Amino acid sequence: MITMTDLGATGCVVIGGGPAGMVLGLLLARAGVPVTVLEKHGDFLRDFRGDTVHPSTLTLLDELGLGEEFAKVPQRRVDRLRVQLADGIVPIGDLRHLPGGHQHIALVPQWDFLDLLAAAGKREPGFELRMNTEVTGLIRENGKVVGVRYRDRETGTGGELRAGLTVACDGRNSIARAAAGLRTREFGVPMDVWWFRLPRRDGDPAGGIGRFTAGHAAVLIDRGEYFQTAYLIRKGSDAQVRAEGVQAFRERISALIPWLADRVHTVESLEEVKLLDVRLNRLRRWHTDGLLCIGDAAHAMSPVFGVGINLAVQDAVAAARLLATPLRRGRVRPADLARVQRRRWLPTAMIQGLQRFVHKRLLGRVLGGQAKPGTGVPKPIALLQRFPVLQRIPAYVVGIGPLPEHAPTFARRPTTHG
Repeated sequence: MITMTDLGATGCVVIGGGPAGMVLGLLLARAGVPVTVLEKHGDFLRDFRGDTVHPSTLTLLDELGLGEEFAKVPQRRVDRLRVQLADGIVPIGDLRHLPGGHQHIALVPQWDFLDLLAAAGKREPGFELRMNTEVTGLIRENGKVVGVRYRDRETGTGGELRAGLTVACDGRNSIARAAAGLRTREFGVPMDVWWFRLPRRDGDPAGGIGRFTAGHAAVLIDRGEYFQTAYLIRKGSDAQVRAEGVQAFRERISALIPWLADRVHTVESLEEVKLLDVRLNRLRRWHTDGLLCIGDAAHAMSPVFGVGINLAVQDAVAAARLLATPLRRGRVRPADLARVQRRRWLPTAMIQGLQRFVHKRLLGRVLGGQAKPGTGVPKPIALLQRFPVLQRIPAYVVGIGPLPEHAPTFARRPTTHG
């Protein structure tokens, strides 16, 4: 039994302290809206979260006056997207020609990014961040969501927090979304992902790199001293592949990327290999009266292109811009929430459409063993090599994307650059 110790109120309660939740909380606080962000963990230190901060988000940080602070965070920078083929490493996307002030992707541990946003939020008088606070349900009155019930994970005590608006930013397994009965449209995916670390050495390729061959695929993310490595396995095959043992796993990685063979032994147990259950879905309706879902709570993204974080951040920016005035007035209507969905539906559907294409035409065939090695460079990649100017297209899609959002006037601070 949870002892109820706190009955509070705020203008907006945000469930989840990930990128979408922290950006939304910061922007609404700068708009003069009292906002409380509830994060169930005690810190942001979780491995194997997405670490890519794309040019669209870097531009947003400049607009918020946080560019200089972000530039001080240890990071790796990627200005080209590359894949490794049998004949070597080739570029498939060139970010160096992107418009704006940033022609690169920053590879930054997500906890550093979230700590920066949290520090900025705490400088605003209307911002509150509660860690170790797990939402357990919604409060409803006359069919409207009017707040949340929560539990303090340190003390076990519970409370209620009422709000003019509740925003679910609690990810693909959203408690709030389930409690509201909002239904997703599921798109099949061919893979899950194993996440693990491998040491990086001097002379290794820098930045990010992908490797695809018959039956196998992997992506390496350069974190300086090590590679955060994503190894793709067929959907639902985790138990089967684990049963083969750690030595078989090492042999798989060595065969796929031979220059890693001298370090695969550093993975001593498959307990060090974490499973990401890949899902691709989208809510049919992102809201109900008093509740809005954004980010993965509204649309779980595939790891393809690594754009999930940046889409979630752009959802948050659009929500802040469209809802700040209704929140200040103390009345957020369902029509206001519907405007957010209309604004963000098209870019979400476009990116998910591209991800589904890659799933079907590339990853499904690769993981199913249908792609035959030794048959030459795939036609799209060959085209990008023959006409390098075309590499600007995937760079724009990944780096900026359709319908990028910019900070509303009320949230802007003097621009700084690193």
